[in-house]
Amino acid sequence: MTDPTALSCPAPAAETERVLLGHGSGGRLMAELLHDVIAAELGADRVTEDAAVVDTGTAEVVTSTDSFVVTPRFFPGGDIGSLAVHGTVNDLAMRGARPVALTLAYIIEEGLPLAELRAVTASAARAAGLVGVPIVSGDTKVVPRGAADGLYVTTAGVGVRRLDAAPSAARGRPGDAVLLSGPIALHGTAILSARESLGFEAEIASDSRPLHALVAAMLDAGGPDVHTLRDPTRGGLASALNELAESSSVGVDIAEDAVPVPRPAAAACELLGLDPLHVANEGCLVAFVAPAAADAVLRAMRARPEGAEARAIGTLTDEHPGRVHMRTLLGGVRVVDMLVGEQLPRIC
Repeated sequence: MTDPTALSCPAPAAETERVLLGHGSGGRLMAELLHDVIAAELGADRVTEDAAVVDTGTAEVVTSTDSFVVTPRFFPGGDIGSLAVHGTVNDLAMRGARPVALTLAYIIEEGLPLAELRAVTASAARAAGLVGVPIVSGDTKVVPRGAADGLYVTTAGVGVRRLDAAPSAARGRPGDAVLLSGPIALHGTAILSARESLGFEAEIASDSRPLHALVAAMLDAGGPDVHTLRDPTRGGLASALNELAESSSVGVDIAEDAVPVPRPAAAACELLGLDPLHVANEGCLVAFVAPAAADAVLRAMRARPEGAEARAIGTLTDEHPGRVHMRTLLGGVRVVDMLVGEQLPRIC
């Protein structure tokens, strides 16, 4: 039998002295950029989290910042304003934090219609209102025509972490259940469909939504047994699982028939030659949960609308640490690697 660890294709040689589009993909090139350039110059260890915990002495404060450059700015299921709020709230939630405040900053290209700016701002305000978190500060810069692509949005968030929660990329343990909150591949295929006017027979809408209430329900059910949380955005589920496997020094075993891909998204991926595991998501999460608490956490997820289609998709193992294996529909084993290069730029 062929060794499944020998089935990965060699990565293309990368130009190392200039930034490539692939450095923004959420895959292997981005991981190298963060570790070898940004973290190295900041004197930090490897960057493995999208939000950081700051101990203030009285409470653990979680902070996160993110920039959004999605094109088109309005797409089925959302827009750049609501996406910015959801993305930052979700980064806080993945560290077990309740969001308490957001900031919002714009870089605006000269000539952007004011009606569009109003619509984006109103959408961000509605999204923040539904979450129950105020936008407390911000900034606006205007640049000449050609210096930006219409509008870029940057958000920062502050949250307070629950005392009974400590989810981290490094806390996965062999035997943990791998839980997925819902279908994958919707956001990336929705953006591509809207961008290229592909006109699929079944319209595909982004799954962009906040996940803080889902995380709260999971922590109510599992507390510290919820070891790891991650929203698989750029680079998709494959890159997220590989990052977590490396951070926790565990192997990940998943089953292909357990990973839900909606039929329209699957058809779009097949038509366009995309792997759904590499397609970005903005409204689902993957969790590593201790086996004793896994059933209770899964029930809690399914009781929430954001987790109604949650399911267990695999387990963690002490075999093949740092790697992700998938049992295919044909009964074989496939190595699931991180996204290499840029599959779809400007998705968030």
